Amino acid sequence: MLRGCQWGAALFALVASTPAAAVVGGVEAPEAAGSSVMVLSAGGGVCTGIVLGPDAVLTAGHCAASGAQHRVHFRDEAGQPVLVELAARSVHPGYDAGAIAGRRRSIDLALLRTASPLPARFVPARLSAAMPRTGENLTLAGYGAVRAGEARSTGTFRRVDLPVVEPHGPSRILVWLKAAAAGACQGDSGGPILADGSIVAVTAWVGGACGGVSQGVLLGPQRAWIDRILAGWGVSARWQ
Repeated sequence: MLRGCQWGAALFALVASTPAAAVVGGVEAPEAAGSSVMVLSAGGGVCTGIVLGPDAVLTAGHCAASGAQHRVHFRDEAGQPVLVELAARSVHPGYDAGAIAGRRRSIDLALLRTASPLPARFVPARLSAAMPRTGENLTLAGYGAVRAGEARSTGTFRRVDLPVVEPHGPSRILVWLKAAAAGACQGDSGGPILADGSIVAVTAWVGGACGGVSQGVLLGPQRAWIDRILAGWGVSARWQ
């Protein structure tokens, strides 16, 4: 088990952060954070996670696939940081760590099971199998930094509305959101991409600098995997 001091790199930035942070060009959305947590690695990595049940969290595969130990993080009602250990994790078998360098598609998803239940104030997110298309506006949200290299600006949940583009034609695996000086940044991986309040994809990658084209993994085509893993944990996802 890791000692508390070994999580200092990840927690320091969160405790020391100022309120103005996360999702380049976005706005703060505390009312929408009730289904989201953070996923931290012992090496200082920060991601967003989506609550699917009392002890189940959905995030990006690269946020949980490394050999590092991970914790789910949130602040209690007094504003103090809480770290919850994991009891299990399942990275999608289609996740490819070398996909970006090799210009291959990857199903960048992971499910985490916490060792103890999350507080009752967290509401399981509603998922959707909808397949968005060009021109449709989706909402990207997360706890990420306001710009690259500013780790201290993580920790505030923000959102931004972005239009869907299809740079490589329609896909049944991925969705891309247009760069407009707004979009995902470090720490937003694993966060929700929503249509009409339901999550249709999970943020996986951003092209170039923060605020570039944002890429997400569509949930509909992966429903069978999500439901199968959760069923093994005694949890059912809320599909609309």
